[in-house]
Amino acid sequence: MPRSPSQAPLSRSPILDYLESLHERFRGLSEGSVADYIPELARAEPDGFGICIATHDGFVYEVGDSHEPFTIQSISKPLTYGLALEENGEDAVLARIGVEPSGDAFNAISLRPHSGAPLNPLINAGAIAACGLIPGETATDKTARLLDAFSRYAGRPLDIDARIYRSESETGHRNRAIGWMLRNFSILEGDPTPALETYFQQCSIRVTCHDLAIIGATLANGGVNPVTGSRAIAEEYVDNVLSVMATCGMYDFSGEWLYRTGLPAKSGVGGGILAVQPGRIGIGVYSPRLDAQGNSVRGIAVCRELAADLGLHLFDASQRAVPAVRVATTRRSVASKQRRTPAAAEHLRSVGNRIRLYHLQGALAFASVEPVVRELMAHAADTECFIVNLSVVQRIDTAAARLLAQTRVELLRQGRTLAFSEAGAWWQRLIDAGVDREAFYADDDFALEHGENLLLAKRFPDAGSAAAVALENCMLFTGFDTDELALLDRLLARRAYHAGQTIIFAGQASDELFVITNGAAMVSIATHDGITRLDAFTSGMTFGEVAFIDRSPRSANVTALRDVECRVLTRDVFAQLDHEAPAIKIRLLSNLALGLTGMLRQANRELAVLN
Repeated sequence: MPRSPSQAPLSRSPILDYLESLHERFRGLSEGSVADYIPELARAEPDGFGICIATHDGFVYEVGDSHEPFTIQSISKPLTYGLALEENGEDAVLARIGVEPSGDAFNAISLRPHSGAPLNPLINAGAIAACGLIPGETATDKTARLLDAFSRYAGRPLDIDARIYRSESETGHRNRAIGWMLRNFSILEGDPTPALETYFQQCSIRVTCHDLAIIGATLANGGVNPVTGSRAIAEEYVDNVLSVMATCGMYDFSGEWLYRTGLPAKSGVGGGILAVQPGRIGIGVYSPRLDAQGNSVRGIAVCRELAADLGLHLFDASQRAVPAVRVATTRRSVASKQRRTPAAAEHLRSVGNRIRLYHLQGALAFASVEPVVRELMAHAADTECFIVNLSVVQRIDTAAARLLAQTRVELLRQGRTLAFSEAGAWWQRLIDAGVDREAFYADDDFALEHGENLLLAKRFPDAGSAAAVALENCMLFTGFDTDELALLDRLLARRAYHAGQTIIFAGQASDELFVITNGAAMVSIATHDGITRLDAFTSGMTFGEVAFIDRSPRSANVTALRDVECRVLTRDVFAQLDHEAPAIKIRLLSNLALGLTGMLRQANRELAVLN
């Protein structure tokens, strides 16, 4: 289950479904073998396998053995390098440790011929040199500094596996030789033993796949742990660390790794791989079976699939660090243009937060859509209908489209609806990804109406019927007594219109006010995109009131959506009431004012949200 220490569990997530399918796909990959050059590492369970993704804001998706402890090994090296930069400054570190890829194995003796400086901080020679730059007279002092820094990255206290440390120290003859060579070139000053023992201990720090993902998310988040809020490394050095991870993190496989995944990464012979998409996510994979280069076989396979499926490549030009959500609101603030009866309107006001509207923006890729999916799933329990507007989206890549389609399937499984409005150029990509055509609406208005109808159908099962209403049940005539209603019944004209017939034409005189007693009608205007709906009415509702009151020409067309029966108040009859029934006229004006005030307040709420 996706989780974060600061967040409640979500409903089932399609991202988690994807990770589980990935775990299942590569669980049978049995190539490679566990490291045995350090005796204790040979004891690792070869079939251990965990995958974890942590976002830059600290949300975690994990499957498999994500909390199985193992030793960090060489994944420690970029973190130690970062601490050395913080403690000594970039110039001092570059004077002793280069940043060029070696093209050699991790334990190669790759030193510059004249200076003796290691080629980069991620081969053993460079990592030992970095340990020499950590403040402290003894290995104990240095290791304490490292443990504190590593724990801030992981967001929890880390410790050292004593058995692995002893095994590392007792068999580290090649590393000791490297240490003395560094001493010979004055890269290490004094006895190299404290630096060597610190190196052995840093490699023996226990972590989990979950920890690696949080460490990666910390680097993705500019050096601040997104769960705890603690800074693990100064922001100015994060790019230095990620740069050497990108060019040197996978040893002599680094070039192909960067070509295939585009992710700064670091592997360790304990079976872990740490990868980072800067600004977005951290990835941790654990599987102890290693290839000839000392990299996790399953880890490489998983990361390549993640990068391809989710569009994570660092050099993908479509990646933009723009928040995908431009507007997020509920039906309480934004309603459809379909007018409702008082009972229906009141019900929708009371349950309006069960319809949620989101306007997305920018280029949608996995990293920008993941927070949207998380938001939807977090509200799945208390939301009936989600509407996602795509009108200002500039691009949707395949991974994002597939993720949105999978999210809709999961929400449907939970009895929820996900609709898309104003999909424009993106509807075909979403259909290709598996979204049904019925999920698309021309604009927010029709999508909101769909959501409102879903809510009303549960409260008023017969709400969709086309039953006629009596005069006393029409909103304009609220508060009238029997005699007043009888007088109005005599004075009001009767009209009927067929479905599709225009009742009011834009530009014509406004001498009549209409009350629908049966049927439905729509107010619309012609736009460059076609016809735009401005309002919609059903039995019991009034239309044409604004122009009727201010005597302006009609500004829009009104068309019968199905056969309509109306009662019509003409201007002559309205004037006649001044003398025959002034109380009726006053009540009519009062009801008209209340109706128009309600419409104005709703328009103000929508403008406040959408602007």
